[in-house]
Amino acid sequence: MELKRVVVTGFGAITPVGNNAKEFWESLVQGRSGAAPITLFDATNFKTQFACEVKHFDPLAHFDKKEAKKMDRNTQLGIVAAREAVAHSGILDGELDKNRVGVIWGSGIGGLETFEKEVLGWANTDIPRFNPFFIPKMIADITPGHISMEYGFHGPNYTTVSACASSANAIIDSKMLIQLGKADVIVCGGSEAAVTASGVGGFNAMMALSTRNDDPTTASRPFDKDRDGFVLGEGAGTIILEEYEHAIKRGATIYAELKGGGMSADAHHMTAPHPEGLGAYLVMKNCLEDAGLSTDDVDHINMHGTSTPLGDIAESNAISKLLGEHAFDIQINSTKSMTGHLLGAAGVVEAIAAIHTIIYGIVPPTINHFTDDEKIDPRLNFTFNTAVEKDVKVAMSNTFGFGGHNACVLFTKI
Repeated sequence: MELKRVVVTGFGAITPVGNNAKEFWESLVQGRSGAAPITLFDATNFKTQFACEVKHFDPLAHFDKKEAKKMDRNTQLGIVAAREAVAHSGILDGELDKNRVGVIWGSGIGGLETFEKEVLGWANTDIPRFNPFFIPKMIADITPGHISMEYGFHGPNYTTVSACASSANAIIDSKMLIQLGKADVIVCGGSEAAVTASGVGGFNAMMALSTRNDDPTTASRPFDKDRDGFVLGEGAGTIILEEYEHAIKRGATIYAELKGGGMSADAHHMTAPHPEGLGAYLVMKNCLEDAGLSTDDVDHINMHGTSTPLGDIAESNAISKLLGEHAFDIQINSTKSMTGHLLGAAGVVEAIAAIHTIIYGIVPPTINHFTDDEKIDPRLNFTFNTAVEKDVKVAMSNTFGFGGHNACVLFTKI
């Protein structure tokens, strides 16, 4: 059976550095940090008092009051990104078989704000009285449900949950379904809204977050010797994946081809990466094999690069092991230095960044680099602090999650 080709025909984003895809990309190129003191709850007594929040988001600018009350912030952000992507793709402009349009989503946590509010509300009264929308607002799979209902898309519809790799796994699932002829178009995305008391408190308890409260904008510093943890972010991203012939037939603008998707497991530890980067190496190797490309074809990698002491070293070593001498000829970066870590939404948001790198021939910087880490090979080009112009024909994006879940996607210039 000959597999069908899968292309990107639209995208949308709402992030800590831009409330649409255009603003997001411009902020990345200019090296803007999205980190600031937390406004979504009182973080005075928390070890970490800052995060990368979505700025100036008013749900009532996008939903009527009744609709908004039925949705967690996680879902609201997801729908906004999906609407932008659908409009950008033009898939509704002509005839469309909606039975062959799916929505596949990724979220590592789901409606944490709703869960926190409802459970604390019950605990404070001892009366088991809950909002009837509690469960539908909280569950991680509700966002693609809302999107399908809004547009009448009857194709495959579900959410992948693999911690921070969730939306990258959603991309890979979408790719395989289109390749096998199970759908013509998939609205593929991810969202997360975990900047809550329990979200920040939970990650603080794991000692996973930066505590650089005196200087939030420089706190996310991947690969820097003085990095002290990741910065929690929130937001959503969506890409429209489409079967190539279907896109050509309707005259769609094609922005890139999704050629490869790789998956692997560290099989090592609940939260720590494999010390030798074994899972990271395998997932990139698997992705290249799926794409039918060699290591020398790679021009750019958007790294997972969370700004954690162990993770950055393991991933850097994996790239060197996989690419050999070619590793020193490519541009690599971590856009989390600007957006923070969007958890389950990270995969798709960073895939959008990689696609834009192909479109515009610009690799965004890894900001906040001050001191080299002697444990990381200095020959690797992390695109520190300033964007670089580069003709990128092949771009990869890595996303790794707690539990040892690894996903890698590969896009090529069309």
